[in-house]
Amino acid sequence: MTAFSATDAALEGFRITRERPKVVLVWAVFAFLVSICSAVYLIAIGQDARAVIEASSAEQPADLATFGKAMGDLLPMMVMGLAVQCVMAGAVYRILLRPEDKGFAYLKLGMDEARLAALTFIYVLLASVTMFVVVLAAALIAVIASAAGQNVALLVAVATEIFFLGLLFYVGVRLSLAPAITFAERRIALFDSWKLTHGQFWRLTGAYALAICGIVVIALLVVTIFSALVAVAVGGDLQAVGKMFSPDQSSLATYFSPVMILYLLVAGWLSALYYAVIIAPAAVAYRALNRG
Repeated sequence: MTAFSATDAALEGFRITRERPKVVLVWAVFAFLVSICSAVYLIAIGQDARAVIEASSAEQPADLATFGKAMGDLLPMMVMGLAVQCVMAGAVYRILLRPEDKGFAYLKLGMDEARLAALTFIYVLLASVTMFVVVLAAALIAVIASAAGQNVALLVAVATEIFFLGLLFYVGVRLSLAPAITFAERRIALFDSWKLTHGQFWRLTGAYALAICGIVVIALLVVTIFSALVAVAVGGDLQAVGKMFSPDQSSLATYFSPVMILYLLVAGWLSALYYAVIIAPAAVAYRALNRG
């Protein structure tokens, strides 16, 4: 059986950043500019729309009409977010699967990215339907188990949720090579990953877990160091440090303070590193497994 090294796959993104620093620098600038545009747009849509978004994230009910308007206001930014995600993923895939197709630091916006966007949209729809079915099935099982008592029903409900979540995680890992296949073979490959990842679940899980742990550790370290430097620079004013994470969005002038601009620059570099580290393992796995 053809296999791949989970460790090599997990570290491939870090290798890219080490061997192609100029490329990653361009990605960081791109991510920084995207952050600037996103911030400008969020400020432009006004406080009311932002309040609805914050209430929604806090699971507070909002008026349906108001929520619909806010989602309409956010639609352009969500489309841009999906496009940026696909452009960055495409850049990483090009380096590993199609290195001769350089473009501008491997960044392009074409049919490859369109197919990745379509695949993402289809998977989101499938995931939404699946989650609805899972929740409904878990509820029905819990209702049936309630005949044996409340404690039994609670135990069965928890066990059912854990089982279904585990099953969804397993399916997600098995289908995780779909974007890499879609990019490499220039077609929307919905379920081709299932056959290709047969017997590779634990290797893939290990690769993804190691990559995620690596980028989380680096992100926490960089943000901690940057926050400490800012705190020293402003004379230990912790409120100034906190404003980086909850900036004043009432106007462009209040949002784009010198500290916030520096933070966005650091966040841009972390975003470029994130895409390289998170996207690369699937590309490496596909490259190795496809040879078999």
